[in-house]
Amino acid sequence: VLAQTDEAIVDGFFSRGGHTNNWAVLVCTSRFWFNYRHIANTLSIYRTVKRLGIPDSNIILMLADDVACNPRNVFPATVFNNAGRYLDLYGENVEVDYRGYEVTVENFIRVLTGMFCRVAPDTPRSKRLLSDDRSNILVYMTGHGGNEFLKFQDAEEISSFDLADAFEQMWEKQ
Repeated sequence: VLAQTDEAIVDGFFSRGGHTNNWAVLVCTSRFWFNYRHIANTLSIYRTVKRLGIPDSNIILMLADDVACNPRNVFPATVFNNAGRYLDLYGENVEVDYRGYEVTVENFIRVLTGMFCRVAPDTPRSKRLLSDDRSNILVYMTGHGGNEFLKFQDAEEISSFDLADAFEQMWEKQ
């Protein structure tokens, strides 16, 4: 009996799907100092997917980006996900694609469905999800919501139906 290493098992699992590229769409739908945890959560996932090998060119990061330099932040230009401040998540090499008031339901749906090509053809490649039928896509969202909805910037909402519709459009366009 041959014993497989954990790495070989994981490689075997992912190679069966025939996927050739990985993408991540990471969205913090909250803003303001009292939602620090949501920004820290999103930056933690961002750091993790980068560490696992997904390059910034394949990561769409949507972040209010208003915490690191907030006057209430006693550690300016930093974001931590624990009280011990072991790791600055906002350190160098954080590429925010959509920040502040660009983090909207409309832009999020456009990213997922590729509608920028039709609506705003001058949108840079770095702000587009250029996936194909051989792509794995991680969509991570954090913020406030309720049963079947998530709030964006405390100004608008996305429903579970809108999200399901966007995923269906992604599937059809693959």
